[in-house]
Amino acid sequence: MTEQVFLILCLFSIFIIAGTIKGVAGLGLPTTAMGLMTITIAPRTAIALLIFPLIFTNAWQVFRSGNVHQTFKKYFPFIIMLIIFVWLTVNKTAQVSDNTLIGFLGFVILLFVIVNIFKNAPFIPNHHDRKAQIISGFIAGVMGGLTSVWAPPLAIYLAARRVKKEEFVRVSGLIFFIGSIPLLIAYLNQGHMNKELSLLSVFLLLPTFIGFWIGEKIRNKMSEIIFKKFILIIFLIMGLDLIRRAYT
Repeated sequence: MTEQVFLILCLFSIFIIAGTIKGVAGLGLPTTAMGLMTITIAPRTAIALLIFPLIFTNAWQVFRSGNVHQTFKKYFPFIIMLIIFVWLTVNKTAQVSDNTLIGFLGFVILLFVIVNIFKNAPFIPNHHDRKAQIISGFIAGVMGGLTSVWAPPLAIYLAARRVKKEEFVRVSGLIFFIGSIPLLIAYLNQGHMNKELSLLSVFLLLPTFIGFWIGEKIRNKMSEIIFKKFILIIFLIMGLDLIRRAYT
């Protein structure tokens, strides 16, 4: 078995795992894929490979959830800040070292774990919603531009707004989908996304959707709470290991 074939098999397995987690929990695709890929692959290459699975899984989530226009209008301040700062962050941090990106990714994954453990964020009243969206969208844009993971600030904001589960799934799918577009354009503009990586990223849609299908089957047969606790433990270990690798 050649090294290239072995790498493709590893990527196939990683995206099945990441797709499965998203199928069960509704999120966690970039967190899982980035945490596992950066063990052997440079962070920017890993982000490039993630982009098309990120776009299409969330497009599917948006399509199934419906009510797109109303959701877009309601969360427009968050969305516009996300678009602007994903683009700016990718273009302004082109020279940031791989170790810095790995360390920041570890921090973001740990924040993801903390957010999911302590879900009772302080309530944001309606008259502060616009300001909260602007701040959260800015933070999500910076995180997403650096690591392709912007779930923590979005999850904190939605928890603070006390949105229902159906709206959470609809909003997160729409925002993750829209945020992926400037990420793709910026990566093409910076030369991080070449033809070979684009084709491989498209190929990785197959294991991602296989995993997504498996995850939905698992969700119907086992306790979602137990599964999420198991995943959070894995993410905790993954985040700590990324930080260790960045500074050793």
